[in-house]
Amino acid sequence: MNIPKVNNLKRVIIIGAGFAGLQVAKKLRRDKFQVVLIDQNNYHTFQPLLYQVATAGLEPDSIAHSIRNIIKETKNFFFRLAFVHYISTKEQKIYTNVGNLSYDYLILATGSITNYFGNKNIESFALPMKSIPEALNLRSLILQDFESALLTKNDKEKKRLMTFVIVGGGPTGVELAGALAEMKRYVLPYDYPDLDIQHMNIHLLQATSRLLDGMSQKSAKQAYDNLKELGVIIWLNCLVKDYNGEIVSMEKNKKIESSNVIWAAGVKGAIIKGFSEEDIEGSRILVNDYLRTIRYKNIFAIGDVSYMNSNKHYPNGYPMTAQPAIQQGNYLAKNLNCVLCENKNIKPFVYKNLGSMATIGRNKAVCDFPYLKLKGFLAWIVWMFIHLVSLVGFRNRVIALTNWIIQYFHYHKSVRLIIRPFHRKKKII
Repeated sequence: MNIPKVNNLKRVIIIGAGFAGLQVAKKLRRDKFQVVLIDQNNYHTFQPLLYQVATAGLEPDSIAHSIRNIIKETKNFFFRLAFVHYISTKEQKIYTNVGNLSYDYLILATGSITNYFGNKNIESFALPMKSIPEALNLRSLILQDFESALLTKNDKEKKRLMTFVIVGGGPTGVELAGALAEMKRYVLPYDYPDLDIQHMNIHLLQATSRLLDGMSQKSAKQAYDNLKELGVIIWLNCLVKDYNGEIVSMEKNKKIESSNVIWAAGVKGAIIKGFSEEDIEGSRILVNDYLRTIRYKNIFAIGDVSYMNSNKHYPNGYPMTAQPAIQQGNYLAKNLNCVLCENKNIKPFVYKNLGSMATIGRNKAVCDFPYLKLKGFLAWIVWMFIHLVSLVGFRNRVIALTNWIIQYFHYHKSVRLIIRPFHRKKKII
């Protein structure tokens, strides 16, 4: 990897440049640590806005920012574009596609991947939305299917091409359903005047009895009402069993014919090979109150990949969202700086729930804060403001704000471009 070893500095390797990994990389003291950040991409992705890339609301460079540009202090800092395929805890070494590297401390911030719950057919044919390439695939597929619907004379095929099924009623599923519904109402009729857009159906499937399980009942009801108003067909207590590329199969022999199934039903930790079963719980790396792995004192896990079950309010671990990741990244950087640089005692990690939110469409959103719940226009403004200030980079904020202002008055999504056509897999016969 061409990284020199400095004898008086401890080498800290951070795998993953998401919300958690970046916080640690930015705040570790460079006079005491040599920091090596490794990621498969050379950019950080603001994942909460991926659905806007998928629905042609924003271009991908609006929610991505160069890692090298984020961390400008290059003293004792190295970034490597690489894929880590194995960790040798015995040798204290990582193995990647560009070489191997030893560590004094290892921080796992690999985030999460889509969880298909072992269903290989769904994994093959449904579309995930966890990365920018996946969001671009979805954008291309949506536009390609409308182009194909214009050409076919088969009514059954046309209906299948214009039917969208979103599996998962969490924030991602709700926001995506709302965005597609607004495209149907305000954008697509003008793009495709010779196509009857009323034949477009948007289904939102949720396995539990309500939407937005992590939010209040009041906010869940508001989201449900807003989506129904926009014409989204909502299925509650609906467990998806299979998908062959054309037909979604559910319990009680219910079926939906669709060429477009978007999987937003769950995630699991992105665990690198090298750990045993006793290190893993709930598809995540088990850690103690200090974010240290159970068996290795010099290996830490933070963000979506970490599993801490000591908090009685979160018996299944902290939510796999940006908030816990950012807080854990800040906490771990502070701890490592204190222990190795200032010889101070450290306190266990305590998660502070700052609230949660979801937007359903123009002037429609819900926000749950510890002492306040908002809905409607005010919640939508708060949602926009928080997401805007959370974006990395001044340019990204300006571009996102400009796009939102234009779309507010004109519903004009100017990035409806098929730059990279998506080729779907053939159905199972």
